[in-house]
Amino acid sequence: MRWLSALTDNMSPLRLCVPGEKLCSVEDCSTGTGVYQRHGYIYSSLAGYVLRKNEGEELPVISVVRETEAQLLPDVGAIVTCKVTGINSRFAKVHILYVGSTPLKDRFRGTIRKEDVRESEKDKVDIYKSFRPGDIVLAKVISLGDVQSTYLLTTAENELGVVVAHSEAGAQMIPISWREMQCPQTNAKEFRKVARVQPEYLEA
Repeated sequence: MRWLSALTDNMSPLRLCVPGEKLCSVEDCSTGTGVYQRHGYIYSSLAGYVLRKNEGEELPVISVVRETEAQLLPDVGAIVTCKVTGINSRFAKVHILYVGSTPLKDRFRGTIRKEDVRESEKDKVDIYKSFRPGDIVLAKVISLGDVQSTYLLTTAENELGVVVAHSEAGAQMIPISWREMQCPQTNAKEFRKVARVQPEYLEA
């Protein structure tokens, strides 16, 4: 199941459990949601995924959440889908929408720096010719940036870059090369860092 593979690929593995399953001793964790205590142990009260979080307490908090509640976090090496929200001469700002094929419930911000747009001729990269606000982009997480949790992303690989873009006329453009897209209405061409999209990313 792609949702489960995305979990195991992009974050520490989550363990499935069933109602009544013994999870750990009360000496090891404190209780969160979806669990209960009995005779010195913590048990699951529902079927779902086991989460352990360190929240500044002496013991980590253990919870069980259903699939729809489990939150993926963009991790280093993860492939993410994001939307460009702004550009300047040095970088593009994005909102991260998906990790793999799984939508995120929380909003995460990212930055694609000029030097991370492509592998070759980095000094010749023009952000305005690579991305525009509103573009949907496939990128890879390369690091967690500043204290405001802005993720640093790259589109340097051939499979990464713009996957959906609209022309100035409002039409969805068609890729015609690795650096250009064309409006089907006006035939006008616009520069982009175009992704060579793999089949697993073609789902709606």
